[in-house]
Amino acid sequence: MDLHIKGQSVAVIGAGNGIGRAIAAGFLAEGCRVLGFDCQKTADFITEGDVTDLEAVQAFAAGFEQVDHVIFCVGVGSGKFGFPFWNVPPSDWARVLEINLIGAVNVAHAFAPKLITRGSGSMLFLVSVAGQMGSQTDPPYSASKAGLINFTQCAAKDLGPHNVRVNALAPGMVNTELNQSIWAAGQAKLLEANRVSFDDWAAEKIKKVSHLGRWQMPDEYAAMACFLASDHAKNITGQTINIDGGQVMHA
Repeated sequence: MDLHIKGQSVAVIGAGNGIGRAIAAGFLAEGCRVLGFDCQKTADFITEGDVTDLEAVQAFAAGFEQVDHVIFCVGVGSGKFGFPFWNVPPSDWARVLEINLIGAVNVAHAFAPKLITRGSGSMLFLVSVAGQMGSQTDPPYSASKAGLINFTQCAAKDLGPHNVRVNALAPGMVNTELNQSIWAAGQAKLLEANRVSFDDWAAEKIKKVSHLGRWQMPDEYAAMACFLASDHAKNITGQTINIDGGQVMHA
């Protein structure tokens, strides 16, 4: 399928690692001009900055004479095992909400005027199945992604009259640093004799939560992100699309 997005300009926020890096690579493979923004400069096309710093995000956006698509791929957890929720004190919520939710709002504020002026284009926010089912593993993370799903719908309604589409893409079990941090936080609460390796933990969790019983891979999200940026998706907006092996269906 020819997506007809060659030559388009794409901003990938969180392009340095994991799904964000795969999405940046996917758009580059389609012949797009990609500029990334991340907390660490891991490639020449990436600008180092903090999504919670509105001025830094606005300065990054100002570097685009024209932008066609904006992808927000940022997500952090509390670093603690949150079951039950009182294991994570309120003081540990602020950073997660500031990065995962307010960071996305900063990006939307910085880029919306450019998309409105262009009169076309799209935004895509990486959320999580956790934001749809009240995951007890990390309540601050879960709540931040639920808030971002709701903001996606608000932004889609506001930008729709300007022919700008806004969607959310929800990963399930992906072998990234975030899932490894969840495993580490859970293991830290167990006695040494009860601890398991990351591979064993992941295999058991996938068996429990995924109807298809396998990892999801970063390049799957890259493929969907590129599709959603194309005219093949011209009537898709305000949606949360799950690539999760059936995890939400099991919730």
